[in-house]
Amino acid sequence: MQEYPNVEVFTTFARDVEPKLRCALVAACGPDRGLEATEDALVFAWEHWDKIQTASNPAGYLYRVGRRKASRVRRPLPLFRDVPSSSPDPPEPGLAPALAHLSRQQRTAVVLIDGFGFTHQEVADLVGIGRSTVQKHHERGLEKLRRELGVNVDV
Repeated sequence: MQEYPNVEVFTTFARDVEPKLRCALVAACGPDRGLEATEDALVFAWEHWDKIQTASNPAGYLYRVGRRKASRVRRPLPLFRDVPSSSPDPPEPGLAPALAHLSRQQRTAVVLIDGFGFTHQEVADLVGIGRSTVQKHHERGLEKLRRELGVNVDV
């Protein structure tokens, strides 16, 4: 018979890990699939608590669970939805398509670092890769975004 975690312990864990996990999965998979993947990963955590609580990087483990579950979904969804031009502070119209052209790793690094304010180390810990690898994905992603959007940066 399966033993479930103490509700208070799991609630504390979920409250701590969910925001970063959600941001990372939305960055990697888009808003719709990312939110579903976050829910799926937290359900997995509840059902496999014995494995999660002993993992060296539980958030990273759940990120990989969420990515796997999101990749199995076959229904077509846009990676990013268009933001109505009536929004108070509309983003660059070409941003969503440009982000969609980045590799998953580049998009995840750019969105988490520049969109959500994560550090390179936080991203590395969450997605389970080295900090220098995150830095390379971030640099290459920004370079590709700038090219696609026609932005020149004077250094």
